[in-house]
Amino acid sequence: MHQQNSDGALRLSVLDLSPVASGSTGRNALNNTLDLARLVDDLGYHRYWLAEHHNTSFIASGAPEVMIGHVASVTKNMRVGSGGVMLPNHAPLKVAETFKTLEALHPGRIDLGLGRAPGTDSLTALALRGSREALNADDFPEQLNDLLSFFSGEFPRNHPFARIQAIPTDGDAPEVWLLGSSDFSARLAGQLGLGFAFAHHINPEPAIDSLNLYRRSFRPSAYFSEPHAFVGVSVICAPTDEEANEIAAPIDLALLRLVQGRFAPLATVEEALAIDYSAQERDAIRYNRQRLFTGSPETLRVKLSAFAEEAGVPEIMITTMTHSHEHRRRSYELLAEVFRPALVGV
Repeated sequence: MHQQNSDGALRLSVLDLSPVASGSTGRNALNNTLDLARLVDDLGYHRYWLAEHHNTSFIASGAPEVMIGHVASVTKNMRVGSGGVMLPNHAPLKVAETFKTLEALHPGRIDLGLGRAPGTDSLTALALRGSREALNADDFPEQLNDLLSFFSGEFPRNHPFARIQAIPTDGDAPEVWLLGSSDFSARLAGQLGLGFAFAHHINPEPAIDSLNLYRRSFRPSAYFSEPHAFVGVSVICAPTDEEANEIAAPIDLALLRLVQGRFAPLATVEEALAIDYSAQERDAIRYNRQRLFTGSPETLRVKLSAFAEEAGVPEIMITTMTHSHEHRRRSYELLAEVFRPALVGV
C-alpha cells in the first residue's frame, strides 16, 4: 500500500543539521536555522525537522528539543519535529514530557522522530548515557514501549511505571516516527503502527526494501491507521547542473573527513576544490555521491520525482549542507519553484 497525497503531487520537507561553516560560529548556524525555517514556511514546505548530533564541529544541532520550540515559534504552517531524538541517549519519561509540552504549546504541529543510534562516537555516547552498562544496552524496543506508554498513560497493571504520569497530564502526544537506515526500524515502526522515515542520505542501498518491509509489517495504531513513510535525501540545487556540482565540493570533503574521523567546519567551495585528493579519496568521494542529489531545478524535479515514485512515498525530506547560507536558501527556493503545485495549500 503506497500512501498518496490527494493531488498525487510530491510534498517537500526539510531536515536541518544547522551546518557550521568555516569562518563562522555555532551561534550563526543556529540563527541561520531560524532564518531558513521562516523562508521555507513561506515557500510551503510541509515539515521541518532538527537533528541530534554530538561532538561534531561542522554541525550545531545537538539539542533538537530546544530548537523545535524556537522554530515552531517563528513559523506558522509547517509541522516541526526531531529528526531525530536519539532515544538511547535520553530517559523515555523526559522525552515524553518534553514533547507533550511542545505539543501543548504548538498543537497539531509537533513531530517526534526517534532514532536508536547515538548520533556521535562511542566515547561521547558514554558521556551522554553515564555508564558503560547503559552504553552497551540493546533495549531500544523496551525504551520505545515505555515512551509510547507514557504518551498513552496505559502501562500494564504490574509495570513498575504504571503509577507515573507524563506531564502535562492532559496534553496530547505528538506524531511519532521512527528513523532508520536499515530494516530493523522499518519492521518495528510497522509493527507498532508508527510513521517511518528512511535515511537515504546515510545509507541509500536498503531504501526501497526497507520501505516495502515497513508497509508489509504495518498494523494500524492510535498514531496512524495506514502506513505513512517518507525518505530523507541530501540535495543541492543551483541554477545549473555544473554550479550545483561545484557547490557540493564542501560536503564531499566533509563526508570524507567523517569517514576518516577528522572533523572541521564546512570548507569553502574554493578550499574544497583546491585539495589534491589521492586516488583512494577520489573513489570514496564518488561512492559518497550515491547519497547526494545535485543539479538544476529541472534536473532535480525529474530525479526526485522518479525516486519518490520508485520508493512509493508522497514526501521527500531534504537536507542541504553548503558553506554559504545564501546557497542553502537558494537551493530550497529553486526546488519550491519546480514543485510549487505540491507545496501550495499543504
